[in-house]
Amino acid sequence: MEQPAFTFPKPIGTLVSLLPTFPPSFAFTKVLNLALDRIILKEYLEPLHGKQIAIRVKDIGLNLYFTIDADKFTPTRFGKVPDLAISATAQDFFLLATRKEDPDTLFFSRRLMVEGDTELGLVAKNTLDAIELPKLDAALLSPRNVMARIKSRMFQG
Repeated sequence: MEQPAFTFPKPIGTLVSLLPTFPPSFAFTKVLNLALDRIILKEYLEPLHGKQIAIRVKDIGLNLYFTIDADKFTPTRFGKVPDLAISATAQDFFLLATRKEDPDTLFFSRRLMVEGDTELGLVAKNTLDAIELPKLDAALLSPRNVMARIKSRMFQG
């Protein structure tokens, strides 16, 4: 049985949209930089170097702005029209990240919007398709398992 689509309540989106965009953009790029060359290969990103990119999470009012260079993702402040803007709801981004939906399905059902340079959008889509995400075992996140790992690290050696 398929779960109904989740969207954040409108008041939350309104509130978040009033907050500055730089702190979440900074955090987002730090996470992306951790994945660089482990999960995301740098050569896939070459066509995006120097481009202003925006990720817009529509239902929560979250806007993330960054650029990509040869070595890292860098947060930017909103100022100019981005070269590429990708918009969807939080749930649709989650479905993309977990590979439960593919970008083409979301795009053609108008749940994933791509604005700006369409060639850059295709590069971003192909990069997403090329990423090999490690399998996440939800049981590892249980409080008992998390505490066991912390305890073993504390008393190691």
